[in-house]
Amino acid sequence: MAVRPGLWPALLGIVLAAWLRGSGAQQNATVANPVPGANPDLLPNFLVEPEDVYIVKNKPVLLVCKAVPATQIFFKCNGEWVRQVDHVIERSTDGSSGLPAMEVRINVSRQQVEKVFGLEEYWCQCVAWSSSGTTKSQKAYIRIAYLRKNFEQEPLAKEVSLEQGIVLPCRPPEGIPPAEVEWLRNEDLVDPSQDPNVYITREHSLVVRQARLADTANYTCVAKNIVARRRSASAAVIVYVNGGWSTWTEWSVCSASCGRGWQKRSRSCTNPAPLNGGAFCEGQNVQKTACATLCPVDGSWSPWSKWSACGLDCTHWRSRECSDPAPRNGGEECQGADLDSRNCTSDLCVHTASGPEDVALYVGLVAVAVCLLLLLLVLILVYCRKKEGLDSDVADSSILTSGFQPVSIKPSKADNPHLLTIQPDLSTTTTTYQGSLCPRQDGPSPKFQLTNGHLLSPLSGGRHTLHHSSPTSEAEDFVSRLSTQNYFRSLPRGISNMAYGTFNFLGGRLMIPHTGVSLLIPPDAIPRGKIYEIYLTLHKPEDVRLPLAGCQTLLSPIVSCGPPGVLLTRPVILAMDHCGEPSPESWSLRLKKQSCEGSWEDVLHLGEEAPSQLYYCQLEAGTCYIFTEQLGRFALVGEALSVAAAKRLKLLLFAPVACTSLEYNIRVYCLQDTRDALKEVVQLEKQLGGQLIQEPRVLHLKDSYHNLRLSIHDVPSSLWKSKLLVSYQEIPFYHIWNGTQQYLHCTFTLERVSPSTSDLACKVWVWQVEGDGQSFNINFNITKDTRFTELLALESEGGVPALVGPSAFKIPFLIRQKIITSLDPPCSRGADWRTLAQKLHLDSHLSFFASKPSPTAMILNLWEARHFPNGNLSQLAAAVAGLGQPDGGLFTVSEAEC
Repeated sequence: MAVRPGLWPALLGIVLAAWLRGSGAQQNATVANPVPGANPDLLPNFLVEPEDVYIVKNKPVLLVCKAVPATQIFFKCNGEWVRQVDHVIERSTDGSSGLPAMEVRINVSRQQVEKVFGLEEYWCQCVAWSSSGTTKSQKAYIRIAYLRKNFEQEPLAKEVSLEQGIVLPCRPPEGIPPAEVEWLRNEDLVDPSQDPNVYITREHSLVVRQARLADTANYTCVAKNIVARRRSASAAVIVYVNGGWSTWTEWSVCSASCGRGWQKRSRSCTNPAPLNGGAFCEGQNVQKTACATLCPVDGSWSPWSKWSACGLDCTHWRSRECSDPAPRNGGEECQGADLDSRNCTSDLCVHTASGPEDVALYVGLVAVAVCLLLLLLVLILVYCRKKEGLDSDVADSSILTSGFQPVSIKPSKADNPHLLTIQPDLSTTTTTYQGSLCPRQDGPSPKFQLTNGHLLSPLSGGRHTLHHSSPTSEAEDFVSRLSTQNYFRSLPRGISNMAYGTFNFLGGRLMIPHTGVSLLIPPDAIPRGKIYEIYLTLHKPEDVRLPLAGCQTLLSPIVSCGPPGVLLTRPVILAMDHCGEPSPESWSLRLKKQSCEGSWEDVLHLGEEAPSQLYYCQLEAGTCYIFTEQLGRFALVGEALSVAAAKRLKLLLFAPVACTSLEYNIRVYCLQDTRDALKEVVQLEKQLGGQLIQEPRVLHLKDSYHNLRLSIHDVPSSLWKSKLLVSYQEIPFYHIWNGTQQYLHCTFTLERVSPSTSDLACKVWVWQVEGDGQSFNINFNITKDTRFTELLALESEGGVPALVGPSAFKIPFLIRQKIITSLDPPCSRGADWRTLAQKLHLDSHLSFFASKPSPTAMILNLWEARHFPNGNLSQLAAAVAGLGQPDGGLFTVSEAEC
């Protein structure tokens, strides 16, 4: 029966009222309300019901309902009917039953859901009608999806020992739907199904049952849902291994082949070796014990026996035995014959008669022997005269000119016949020395006694003067001559970082002012008769490619001395600064040398030096002294063995001397704590017109891979405005650690509120994350205050860059020779070079000194390198005089010897 169109609203209202009365407790399931007397099989049956959905960002969601049989379907959301115009309706006929079917779709926007946000959850439900009644679908909840940015709990860095358990907690950010959690190890997904040693708890914590070395990594907790993906801060997990001792080696052979000595045994911290900062083994790695060895006794002859009776052959004999004492414990056998015989009755025996032929033979042999003896005496006399002439040149000339022209020796005054003058060649640019090697003696004694306190005082009356003419043109000529050779094309073209000179067997010294770099050429290091033109240069790290591997870092400047390949008979000493804080547990230090082909080689591993090597190093706080018998290009490189390894950084604050604009820049330099690096920055700031505004500080940078941070604080906002847009600036760790980048700095730009503002008060912080830090309290007047400028005034370092001959040494030449002659031979009472080394705190290098022809000369050379030009000769004199030499005349010098 057809229903008139005007009756549909009334009918619909009756049906809805009946549905509302029948809407009971079941709100989430399909509910049928049949019409009384109708066929229940014809009630609407939902083929598709709305499901829970999430709104992502601002995208609306689609809800779909489909029912058979159905004449009408409407959506109801949060108790309110959705307008009919918002429904999209599709009618069809069910193919299996032939009944009418209807499909309805609506869109729900974010704004609709947000209207009820916080009051209740937003839900929607379908209601379908047929002639037999109504059916309600299940409720579909619509929620706005989100994921907060901050984790409620992030994993923290850990250091654990091997096989220890690890727990990394993680509480993901709040979100709808709840976030799923996964873990990354060095950006690789951690899959517990593939690694039974790890698992993830319900609370999302990552658990490692037993730590392995492979578990050392950076771990990241990742939370994600349909909206976003969040990453926590990475947590560095370090699995360390504490060191363990190996077994002791066998005892070594007794050090003394005769009498009391010592023997040792050793063990190494390699069972296992400490890794990743694990604790080093406790205890000693070397044990020593006393030992005694039987001394060998050399055999000695007993007295000769009496002569025997004369025999038939006209001879008699006598004998002796090797028994006074007999050789034992490996001693030498007696030398010579144990039986002696001779003619006893020459007048009666016919066998002893000599004929004319024998007499002539004997006379000829005697004549030849006399001629040979005379020839030998002539040769010895000629050699001695030549040697005396050469020694006279050494004593008289004291130092040669740089060109080594012939010298004329004549007394300058009648009352001082020992004053020697070398006439310079004024036509060339040379280095000329004038001086007296011996003091004038007014007393009657022909000798002067060296006493305690004046033992090594410079010889009075001597004049040590170096005259330089046209140094700039001379240096340019020297550099131009070097630049023509292939090996020297990488040398600096300027002369500020270069020193050079011409030297002979008397030695000398080269210095690059204000850098701590010097080269000591001891006497007799250059063979007699040879003349070398030697240079010393300081390179900028960016000009020389020094390959560094692993955790290696450059600790010193790169220095060249040459020319390479020259013959040296004694080691020279190269001194240069370093910025390491050396300790055997934290550093492995190596000396690198560049070959002529350009490759770098490790020529010395500090702490493992062999006395027979061509190189040796005395490492002190801030300075290293390198003994080398081969000139070349050198650099000191360190490799960190633990995170405790640290480099010294010098922190300098500079600002403009004059400020003509509103902007004012503060430059904070972070450079290696060496004098050459300081010199470069000071020269750069002079060009920029900068001045030091705070006293320099030292910061210890650890090998922890953490960057260096710099920030400025407490800037008075009423007077100044900071233009820094972030809370701090950073200098990457590797830029500082490799040591090859110069002028590393950060600039803080401030702006004055008024041009009349001149007082500045603020704080600058410089620190390494989880490491050392320094704070600068700035409080000064930018137009008047210059109180820190004098702190970096570059002072002279011993005068001119090149010193030749005795003027290059604190110890006078002849006194030096006396000390060497008296202390080199071993002394049973201990008054030899070993005791001198102990008094000068150099006893750790005894094996190196002992390997050289003159150990005392090596000790004095090192003293000269360490204490020039401000060394205290009185202290050295006291050390030498306190050795207790029994013969006081050993340290006297006569005028004749001068």
